[in-house]
Amino acid sequence: MLSCFAPALGSHPCSEEGIDGVRFAVWAPQAEGVDVSLFGSTTGPETQRLALADTGDGIWSRFVPGLTAGQLYGLRASGPWAPETGHRFNPARLLLDPWALALVGATERLALQTGHACTDPLHPGQTWAQHQPDAKDNAAVMPKCVVVDTAAERTAGQAIAAAPRVAGDRVFIYEAHVKALTRLHPEVPDAQRGCYAALAHPAVLAHLQRLGVTTVCLLPVHQHISERHLLARGLVNHWGYNTLNAFAPEPAYAAATGGHDPSNAAEAAAVRAEFRQMVDTLHRAGIEVVLDVVFNHTAESDLDGPTLSWRGLGQNAWYAMGEDGVPNNFSGCGNSLNVSEPRVLQWVMDSLRWWVMAYGVDGFRFDLAVSLGRVAALGHAFHPHAPLLAAMAQDPVLRGVRLIAEPWDIGPNGYHSGDFAPGWLEWNDRFRDGVRAFWLGHHASLGELARRVCASSDAFQHHGRLPTASVNLLTAHDGFTLADLTTYSHKHNAANGEDNRDGHGHNLSANAGVEGASDDPLVQHRRGLWRRALLATLFCAQGTPQLLAGDEIGHSQQGNNNGYCQDNALTWLAWPQADGEMTDFVAGLAALRRQHPALRHARWFSGQSLAPGGPPDITWLHGNGDAMHDHGWHSSPHCTLGAVITVGEDGQPPAERLLLLWHAGRGHASMTLPPGNWSLRLDSARGFVALSQAAGESVHGSLPCAEARVCVLVQSLQGG
Repeated sequence: MLSCFAPALGSHPCSEEGIDGVRFAVWAPQAEGVDVSLFGSTTGPETQRLALADTGDGIWSRFVPGLTAGQLYGLRASGPWAPETGHRFNPARLLLDPWALALVGATERLALQTGHACTDPLHPGQTWAQHQPDAKDNAAVMPKCVVVDTAAERTAGQAIAAAPRVAGDRVFIYEAHVKALTRLHPEVPDAQRGCYAALAHPAVLAHLQRLGVTTVCLLPVHQHISERHLLARGLVNHWGYNTLNAFAPEPAYAAATGGHDPSNAAEAAAVRAEFRQMVDTLHRAGIEVVLDVVFNHTAESDLDGPTLSWRGLGQNAWYAMGEDGVPNNFSGCGNSLNVSEPRVLQWVMDSLRWWVMAYGVDGFRFDLAVSLGRVAALGHAFHPHAPLLAAMAQDPVLRGVRLIAEPWDIGPNGYHSGDFAPGWLEWNDRFRDGVRAFWLGHHASLGELARRVCASSDAFQHHGRLPTASVNLLTAHDGFTLADLTTYSHKHNAANGEDNRDGHGHNLSANAGVEGASDDPLVQHRRGLWRRALLATLFCAQGTPQLLAGDEIGHSQQGNNNGYCQDNALTWLAWPQADGEMTDFVAGLAALRRQHPALRHARWFSGQSLAPGGPPDITWLHGNGDAMHDHGWHSSPHCTLGAVITVGEDGQPPAERLLLLWHAGRGHASMTLPPGNWSLRLDSARGFVALSQAAGESVHGSLPCAEARVCVLVQSLQGG
């Protein structure tokens, strides 16, 4: 056991004055009293209730001799009930410790555990000002926190294989949902499908390695719950952006418990062990693990929502409050955390460090990251050096991991693409929209395409940021899959139970003349051209490519572009129907990118020579092969663009030059090639990828274009 020289927040086994026990420490600055309730089992009665001492600075603490790791507990906080001023204390409601490292017990219907009296939480009818505290004790139906041996957990984390070293220009991100990725995989044993163990299965690893994935970004694996509006419709929160506990893995993805909530401390430990084994196995396969995390809001929703932890310990302290005792809602999920508050900031930082140290993860993608940069002292405006963002940048544990921002939220002035500080990567929706528009027949210009395939320098080339800061994506979990992007002109979300009102309406998609699936060979051919051209554009663009899991096998969600509540075959990847040719094409694109430094240059292009007397690093060509002039950026009847890139590996002299051609297929064009012999290495129209000069096709003179295509041609500068 470790000696407790200073009380840490949460519960920790320790020794004080030679006596073993557990130290509890809770932050509840506006409470008038805090108790810890002890339990002998998940559903059993409270065995003891102990008052914590007010030790100052908003901390309530107590050392309890004789307790050990595995002890179950909950919290109770007393104080004023004054909804109009934000106070909603109710000691009858058992609360979860925000710093708990594990939970046990059922969580399926926690969204109904309100702190106020409510006849039907599924269909609330009172105004928020009318709420009165519910006097019923709800301990019997609440999960319990588990005292965990933190030293043992960190030791287990240290045993995980070291993370692979992946240079920034080599990163290839694969966004995946733990369950959806493997639930229908025929080579994974039934008991492991949809679980952490499945991600470590040889068949899944082989697929990731075949694609050349360097970094798996997992949709939320923090323990989470479903919202009340989903319970009312008989649905569940499939994606998981509704965090209940920020320190423990979601047990629904654990084969160790059969996908059920753990009923005791041993089962909770088995979930943690399975998660670590997954990370260890991925590391040994050369793959990083990045987690999608949610710190913009909590699972307590709006004021009709449950009181589970933060609200009951002091809503005014934990949340960014608006008027009349109502939390601000920059997230669109009912509340927003007050990350300007030092203790809330500490909670976020403690969680991030815990996942790095105890679980070996290699980075984080922050959902609605603008919310994390809102500063209370600035009226909740965003600042790139907000306290939490600055803390991450300097932290000795976190400064070596990947930090990826979703650079917007739905609050005032919530769009900040390109505005994060150096060291951050950001999802680039400008790439997504610009590339979709070019290929799928929407308004587009050659200048827009050029900016997007060059890492959006208009957004990211400042303060020393590199092209790799731009995370380029065609699709993501929230939107159409690639197959649906080229099959549906409109969203089809009726299954979500919101009369098709949910999900984005502006998708820049196309259907080739038929809405939905079609057996017409011409329709299928055109859709295939688009898909391959889009994928080729992604992998041949400067920046960091990100692929949505399933796009490489042609997975469709039948036009549903908001599958957050569809935990079924709609979102589970349909491996038995996988498009093997598409998988081969994606693997070839990733290999081509690795092979040629011109496709992943780690510095900004200048259009100037890198060495005296040498060629420019990039030269742009009009569709006929002539050098691009200013007027050409805005007028191209066939949407055809070329670029000659001449750069070397890691600053070395170039050994080759590449000619890239993007032709949207809106008419015939013929590009006159620069002098010399060229080897065609990529033609997306045919699904052709060649990884050597011998496999390439010799081309000289001109390159005719009719159908939509991306081409890459290589010319050696070494006489080969």
